[in-house]
Amino acid sequence: MAATLSEFLRPTDTFARRHLGPDEAEIAAMLQALGIADLDALVDRTVPPSIRLRGSLDIGPPRGEHELLAALAERAGRNRVLRSFLGQGYHGCIVPGVIERNVMQNPGWYTAYTPYQAEIAQGRLEALLNFQTAVADLTALPLANASLLDEATAAAEAMAMAHRLIGGARTTFFVAERCHRQTIAVLQTRAEALGLSLVIGDPQSHDFAAGSHFGALLQYPDTFGRADEHGDVVDRIHAAGGLAVVATDLLALTLLRPPGEFGADIAIGSAQRFGVPMGFGGPHAAFLATREEHRRQLPGRLIGVSRDAAGAMALRMSMQTREQHIRREKATSNICTAQVLLAVMASMYAVYHGPAGLRAIAARIHGATRLLAATLGGLGHSVAGGEYFDTITVAPAGATAGEVVAAALARGINLREVDARIGARADGRSVVVIALDETVTEADLRGIVSAFGGPEGALERHAVATQDGPAAAIARNSPYLTHPTFNRYHAEHEMLRYIRRLEAKDLSLTTSMIALGSCTMKLNATSEMVPVSWPGFSALHPFVPPDQARGYHEMLRELEGWLGNITGFDAVSLQPNAGSQGEYTGLLVIRAHHRARGQAERDVCLIPVSAHGTNPASAVMAGMRVVIVACDDQGNVDLADLRAKAAAHSDRLAALMVTYPSTHGVFEASIREICEVVHSHGGQVYLDGANMNAQVGLCRPGDYGADVCHLNLHKTFCIPHGGGGPGMGPIAVKSHLAPYLPGHPVVATGGSQAIGPVSAAPWGSASILPISWAYIALMGSAGLAQATKIAILNANYMAARLGGDFSILYRGSGGMVAHEFIVDLRPFKASCGIEAEDVAKRLMDYGFHAPTMSFPVAGTLMIEPTDSESMVELDRLCDALLSIRAEIGRIERGEWPRGDNPLENAPHTAAMVTAEEWTHPYTRAEAAYPAPWVRAHKYWPAVGRIDNAFGDRNLICSCPPIEAYG
Repeated sequence: MAATLSEFLRPTDTFARRHLGPDEAEIAAMLQALGIADLDALVDRTVPPSIRLRGSLDIGPPRGEHELLAALAERAGRNRVLRSFLGQGYHGCIVPGVIERNVMQNPGWYTAYTPYQAEIAQGRLEALLNFQTAVADLTALPLANASLLDEATAAAEAMAMAHRLIGGARTTFFVAERCHRQTIAVLQTRAEALGLSLVIGDPQSHDFAAGSHFGALLQYPDTFGRADEHGDVVDRIHAAGGLAVVATDLLALTLLRPPGEFGADIAIGSAQRFGVPMGFGGPHAAFLATREEHRRQLPGRLIGVSRDAAGAMALRMSMQTREQHIRREKATSNICTAQVLLAVMASMYAVYHGPAGLRAIAARIHGATRLLAATLGGLGHSVAGGEYFDTITVAPAGATAGEVVAAALARGINLREVDARIGARADGRSVVVIALDETVTEADLRGIVSAFGGPEGALERHAVATQDGPAAAIARNSPYLTHPTFNRYHAEHEMLRYIRRLEAKDLSLTTSMIALGSCTMKLNATSEMVPVSWPGFSALHPFVPPDQARGYHEMLRELEGWLGNITGFDAVSLQPNAGSQGEYTGLLVIRAHHRARGQAERDVCLIPVSAHGTNPASAVMAGMRVVIVACDDQGNVDLADLRAKAAAHSDRLAALMVTYPSTHGVFEASIREICEVVHSHGGQVYLDGANMNAQVGLCRPGDYGADVCHLNLHKTFCIPHGGGGPGMGPIAVKSHLAPYLPGHPVVATGGSQAIGPVSAAPWGSASILPISWAYIALMGSAGLAQATKIAILNANYMAARLGGDFSILYRGSGGMVAHEFIVDLRPFKASCGIEAEDVAKRLMDYGFHAPTMSFPVAGTLMIEPTDSESMVELDRLCDALLSIRAEIGRIERGEWPRGDNPLENAPHTAAMVTAEEWTHPYTRAEAAYPAPWVRAHKYWPAVGRIDNAFGDRNLICSCPPIEAYG
């Protein structure tokens, strides 16, 4: 039969065959090893029939990569990239090419995992230590974390931190009315759930002593540009017994007196303008800096200095254990991811420019702002008084603010009109706010002046009067970025070598598979990543008029529709910019639903003991009380205990949080019954979608009883982990919850009865959403389902290969695991003193990152091979683990002594194995080259095993002296 024209011209660059690791021969071989006829038979044995999807997804056919990129370029082209001087925490910047090419676009940086295995993450850790040092120096506060999600949520974390520190009966937090609107709104969302009261007003006139204030947030410079010296306000906050939080701008602090010098206890903000594109709202690295005495209450991650087994300096995550898994509902924060890739970019920007270069950039921006203010003032327009850095507020003369904004738009420039509520002129008419940035040009200034009706030559008449910096009262006099790292790499050649040197210290997916259970380190394809750098996606301010972002809106609607179809839900919010944010948002939506039905008393959240540790922390943040549900011996939710707990709390039951497939890597056959139990007592089912990659195309949470779930786009849908972030955690809901999806104060979004925003930007980290859009479009309905089947096949194949030498802890009713499985290493502690950490470190000598260690069961490894790893790579990891098992046997038999063997001494560095003296009972070759593939391509850990206890006892969280780097 003759082929049709469309069949004849079907693209040959289809993506699924590039994304899926095993080819047809490997699939057949793995199925044969399992004794299973085909993939459908494997699925029948693994996924309960009662929840199987009838039919297929409605995504469409797979597309060729070239065709897909052309379609996405067409959407990017519908976004009008104008000059945006809108401010509000988002600014145009120049991304240095050496950083864009070698960090942002480099899989050696964007495919690495969170640095829980510090010995093979020394490059990222050094870059993050640089970030912490830069933030600490610029804010003049000694301790900074390794980034938070965005400025608004950093403010919310600072508020919660201040409340923990002050404690007692104080429940009121003051917020300056001249903070960014989105920051105020996110604070309102967080405060309402925590039972805190916000007071919004003018800090200059507010009486902090007249109430139960535990703290206050000030913006410096504020959203209208004014850079008040807040020392007197901070003194009054302290006198009333509260803590002062200051939202600030790192670039401005090169010229302005830093918050730490006028008494601030906490400083927060965004590092976006340090070389990270606006990206329609993110991702961007936020920061939080504070005083040393508050370090135990610091949210997020903290990078610190320690030493390795040989005494050499080594970096690690201080207080690094995922505290949620220890403290659970008592955790100080639910944050599980940071913005590592963006913090790395920001830190490299600081390194590349150095203190003098940053000050020169800031001085140019400030000079341009002074020139514009002088010019507009000279033309008769009223420029608001007071000191400023880069933003001025102007009351036009002879025209309305709207007319000026329209005139600027006609010249390709976006300016901000602010109504009479705040920042308005005395007659109540609107004003124009102009926020200049690093990209500003002479043509931009002429266009703005022209929009205000100014004649040609107006700028020249005022240029001589604009050379001064900020007034002495607010000018910075203290040094910053004095460490040699910030004063050494200003030539591009030197910067390139520095970036590459750090990259070489890290193990990423460019080296080998990273089989982390519950983390899904799969292919981040080049064709998915390319559009992120296109100006049509990266250069848009998040608050541009809707008609300038038509391509974005179309793409976002398509992505929401696809995610709804994949999950079986009716509506989707893309606002949560991390999985933890998705959990929190989903629970807030459930809470709003109960309240709308007059059942505000429903505040109990049932959580299985096996749940991800962020679950109970998120529940507490959402104002719920956590009640733990037991698991049975097979790792499943204990139905009897669930029924008892649901009945006991029936009148107050708000929700159940359940992970599916379970955290133990099993499709629980009783999931429908679990949902029915909760619904019968008036509760809602929140499904943690971390394991959605085992369900896509096979079953849908919305079909088997869940009411809401979040999705980790950085897992199932291929957004890179970036060394620990960015992430995205959108939520999908059934129709009865859709009215409560989160809104936003600047851009209309969300449901008809929307809860407040949970992130600073309307669509979270919008600039990375093209990655997931591209992945879904490229794979199509059939490809997505095939990926899920391969993920299940790969896991079961590995479990079968390893099961003869290791105990596999949990299996489903059909004897199969889902997409991940748990290897029990606990017997080896009794037999020869070897623990899970020893196996994890020894894997580094074989060129592998360890699987997830000691979660959800202490003393185990949880392995997830993903769908994008080939049988060859699966066998290589199996061979490594089986070889390590043989090494354990030699210790058990006494051939190698306890305390001095390749496992307990691992990892072995080049310095260790090339040392003149070798006293160990095993050879140098056994230490460094334990497998044949290692001789072909050896990854050398940068440091030996790190002494975590020493780092905790001697906490150093900024750059040490240069000689310590060795």
